[in-house]
Amino acid sequence: MMAKLSGALAGFVLVLAAASSVSQANSGLPDDKQQEFAAHIQKARGYLAAKQPALAIPEFQAAVAIDPENVDAQANLGVLLYFQGKAAESIRHFRAALAGRKEVGQPGLAKIQGLLGMAESRTQDFADARKDMEAALTALALPSTQGQSVEGQRSEDMRFQVQLGLELVGLDAESGDLEKAATVIAQLQKADPGNAEVLYAAFRTYSDLAGESMLALSLAAPDSAQMHQLLAHEDTRQGNTTAAIGQYRKAIAINPHLPGIHFELAELLNTSTDEAVEREAEEEYRTALRENPQDEKSILRLAEIDAKKGNAQQSYDEYTKAVELQPSDADAKLGLAKTLIAMNQADNALPLLESAVQLEPTNATAHYRLATLFRTMGRADDSKREMELYKKFKEMKEKLNALYKELQVQPKEIRADEPDEQ
Repeated sequence: MMAKLSGALAGFVLVLAAASSVSQANSGLPDDKQQEFAAHIQKARGYLAAKQPALAIPEFQAAVAIDPENVDAQANLGVLLYFQGKAAESIRHFRAALAGRKEVGQPGLAKIQGLLGMAESRTQDFADARKDMEAALTALALPSTQGQSVEGQRSEDMRFQVQLGLELVGLDAESGDLEKAATVIAQLQKADPGNAEVLYAAFRTYSDLAGESMLALSLAAPDSAQMHQLLAHEDTRQGNTTAAIGQYRKAIAINPHLPGIHFELAELLNTSTDEAVEREAEEEYRTALRENPQDEKSILRLAEIDAKKGNAQQSYDEYTKAVELQPSDADAKLGLAKTLIAMNQADNALPLLESAVQLEPTNATAHYRLATLFRTMGRADDSKREMELYKKFKEMKEKLNALYKELQVQPKEIRADEPDEQ
């Protein structure tokens, strides 16, 4: 982690400290000491400008010896020592800088406290490390009034926040406090949702939490319906469909009213091309609907089944009900639009398709249907745009399908129902 941070982050903190008046608070020194202090600071800045941080350290040390209360000199010295791999030596300088900053109210307190926490972690002082990193991360998450006109500053702030958070997640995970780690992960995902490191840390943390829950359930209720439902989820994730179906049947035998159990079984059965199994899937969807008349997903699946059977009116009624229950379901709007087009009501279908691609911009099928509809309406440019989007997201989907097949998992978001391109 240290090598990764030493470039952009070290420069960021040093510039920040220098910008906040390096020579402040030394007016009480004799004139000759003030001049000597300024000379050391000037030399240190010169070495930093020449990218020779190791040579800047003795200059900051000399400056701190002259004026120990100068918070910026302390902060810069702490940063340089930390990124030279001397975490233990950096701690007292960070603490001195923090004490001074609390008095004069200078900016950068959270970043310095974050670096202090990292240094404490590297010296095995985990209690203080956690305390300082948590406080720094909380402060960094608050809206800032400092430097908001500078885009680069915000970017550096976010990078620092993410790297600090990942350090804290690692500390929490090592201590077995996965709930705290998950809380930090949630903050990091909000700050930088597309960060690959954060997403991987989330995967690891939530996977470990799931493992803990599985173990706890297996010890508390090994023969429960919930345990068989959990095992069914695991079998499904690993691509063992037959085993998963068996686990769902065991769960239903123990508790046929277990929330969501009939829909989950129906989803697996519905992947079969065997007519008998398809009929069983339909019955499970209907059972799920009897258990919960507001089960929008079961209504949607029944609408799809009726559409395949040619039951246009029944399918239309079910799609309409699904859209009413869940207006943000892009699949429900797509299905209703397809039904309306089949009923020669293209004008009514258009706003549904446009809404579907807004709700789910990567839905290749929705873009294909919209492109087709635009073509029939004589809107050639719009049709071309949507067809290009369809091809783009279809290719992306195929790559994801290959990846998930390699991982032996089949997430619900990746379905096999490609549009009929005839």
